[in-house]
Amino acid sequence: MEITAEILTAARRHLASEGAPSLSLRAIARELGMTSSAVYRYVASRDDLLTWLIVDAYNSLGAASELAERGVEREDVIGRFRTTCRAVRQWAISNPHEWALIYGSPVPGYVAPADTIVPASRVPQLLGAILVDAVRAGRVRESLMGERVDPTLDSSLAPLREALGIAVPTAVIHQALMVWVGLFGAVSFELFGQFQNVIGDGPGERDALFDRCVRRWLDEIGIA
Repeated sequence: MEITAEILTAARRHLASEGAPSLSLRAIARELGMTSSAVYRYVASRDDLLTWLIVDAYNSLGAASELAERGVEREDVIGRFRTTCRAVRQWAISNPHEWALIYGSPVPGYVAPADTIVPASRVPQLLGAILVDAVRAGRVRESLMGERVDPTLDSSLAPLREALGIAVPTAVIHQALMVWVGLFGAVSFELFGQFQNVIGDGPGERDALFDRCVRRWLDEIGIA
């Protein structure tokens, strides 16, 4: 386990300095003072190493978001949602290279295996749990609860509705999906430089924009 941790730590450094497409097991072996064959006993290929990094990043993001959300009273669904959104952004700012790995450009030739699905689902599941609690508590806007949607959309979202475990109307699920896209899109825009010369980067300026977005997302999803 100690050698595995050392390989993963070195891989993170190479991710930051070289980028995911240039990850090299040979380079990592040299840094650790190991032979390439010794490293290959622990990780079979560059793609396996990428999977390690991706799973680790998703789990780190999920754990940070869950820890922050657990610190808020259960009945405070607005506070739980706001705290989760802020935790996602803060983790991304603190771990920009890992965020780029999991939400940036795909690595040429790499196809993520099924092992990444559960870790990748941690934040969406956390947001889904907040939504379910809001519906159960009658905290979702009544007009949205009764809104009609296109039958095709209703059918396509059936698996997600079933996964939530209670009868959440399709319109609410659709709004929640839009909010999920908005959250991760806003964080990616900030990290990937899309706000340059658009939004100031002085103290608190981008925080203020993000908090405004969170308030709008709460309006969109109908939580009050």
